[in-house]
Amino acid sequence: MSVRGRVLLATRSEGKRRELEPLLRAHGWEVVDLARAGLEAQPGEEEALETADSFEENALAKARHFHARSGLPTVADDSGLSCEALGGLPGVRSKRWSGRPDLDGDALDAANNALLLQALADAARGGAASRAAKYVCVAAYVDGRVERVARGETAGRILERAEGDGGFGYDPLFWSDDLRSAFGLVSREEKSRVSHRARALAALLEQLDAGS
Repeated sequence: MSVRGRVLLATRSEGKRRELEPLLRAHGWEVVDLARAGLEAQPGEEEALETADSFEENALAKARHFHARSGLPTVADDSGLSCEALGGLPGVRSKRWSGRPDLDGDALDAANNALLLQALADAARGGAASRAAKYVCVAAYVDGRVERVARGETAGRILERAEGDGGFGYDPLFWSDDLRSAFGLVSREEKSRVSHRARALAALLEQLDAGS
């Protein structure tokens, strides 16, 4: 396999990095993460990159920002959970849904998951009993000459209680229709076969290969 060159994987999420980096490497890229590129976090500035109302806008904003800082071709994503009974929420605000800027990592995931279960219980009492949900991801590529975006989705439903402790975010509550299992119970390799991020990245790489 020929090496396509260096690409910056622009995410502060260790979970995303673990999922996306092997896929980029398998496609022939030399992957550079933000730490290796020497790009220290700029909390206020970086949080402002995720304030748009669409995954596409947020993903492009992040890719443009980190390309400008690094000078490297850059891949970034924006992703979230969309629940039928909640009218698509938490959507683009999935990571920040609980409104707890004081938390991060597992503690933030726990707060978001607790709010999700409460919101679905409230919706059910109001007559919206569906637990159907989908994960959505938009991957963006920016190199100063070319900009591309691609979307990926994976369907399922929200469980009444967490199953497993694998993955991150809402994964232990998400039952995958493709895998017939909670994302929290499957291996990273199994999840990457059907995940929204893997599908978005595959579609993005297909665009780049085609030169479209």
